[in-house]
Amino acid sequence: MLRDSPFFLTRLLPLLAACADLSGCYYLHLAAGQLDMNRRREPIAAVTARPGTDDALRQRLEFAARARDFAMTELSLPDNGSYRTYADLGRKYATWNLFAAPEFAVEPRRWCFPIAGCVSYRGYFDEARATRSAQRLARRGFDVYVGPAIAYSTLGHLKDPVLNTMLGYGDAELAALIFHELAHQAVYAPSDSDFSEAFATVVEQEGVKRFLGMAGRQAEFERFLQRRAREQRFAASMVETRGRLAALYREGATPERMRAGKAAEFDRLRAELTGEGTPPAGALNNARLVAVSAYHRCVPALRDELARLGHDLPAFYVRMRRLADHPDERARLCPRA
Repeated sequence: MLRDSPFFLTRLLPLLAACADLSGCYYLHLAAGQLDMNRRREPIAAVTARPGTDDALRQRLEFAARARDFAMTELSLPDNGSYRTYADLGRKYATWNLFAAPEFAVEPRRWCFPIAGCVSYRGYFDEARATRSAQRLARRGFDVYVGPAIAYSTLGHLKDPVLNTMLGYGDAELAALIFHELAHQAVYAPSDSDFSEAFATVVEQEGVKRFLGMAGRQAEFERFLQRRAREQRFAASMVETRGRLAALYREGATPERMRAGKAAEFDRLRAELTGEGTPPAGALNNARLVAVSAYHRCVPALRDELARLGHDLPAFYVRMRRLADHPDERARLCPRA
């Protein structure tokens, strides 16, 4: 990927030199992960044409290519060379994302980067490194959560490949991943993860509806919707708890009282989710709420905007680009807890 952008390399190399003597330099880790991904890339057409390619892999990549082409011709998403190559990373997940929040706050700790702005998570290509960073933040009193990700995007600055981590799911999920990541290349609001992720989520769902509908696979789309509805119910419970905790933390009670109230809220949430048949794996804390909210909090508002525009995706993109440039308008459409 980096070989496609000499300018990117000229900007990156001084940074790597500065980082070289720093133990655990995060930017050096990112550069190494990106270079490894670049080294593993192959054109999808070459992989599918190779006689020794496994039939299952060939079919998945051919489907990914059809989904990519549909995204560009029918969803008006960018065609900049992304998802025309394939990379086998040799692992189950592409990255591991670290979320953190103070003990008594539901606003995330934020990390700032030159392109993405300030975001509510920090991504790692290595799980152990993400876990060590989480442990350091936990020792400083933060709630932390590390979640794996099967897709990875450079927001269109490089030509992102289809990854092996994306292929172990159904057709609807694979198409949704491609549409979601390409949506980030169409509209992205630096420093507003909730808006950017919600926009991409709305586009992926609309895209899957059209893609499967055009192929006459309506029943499959209905099953996809059912899975997404379960996820949305799970997320809605998490977002509601986030609002309740925000109110608790604003009361300014003693730390002991806030800890007791916080524990009670998470006990209630776990019981609610378990009763709905979606028991959460792992710990529940403020950082876990941040992680879920980043993908779901603003989805209903943006879905309503798409419907208001008659499901006209180009018009929706224009509207979303305006919101990306105007934080006050975004805040009115999707207020924070």
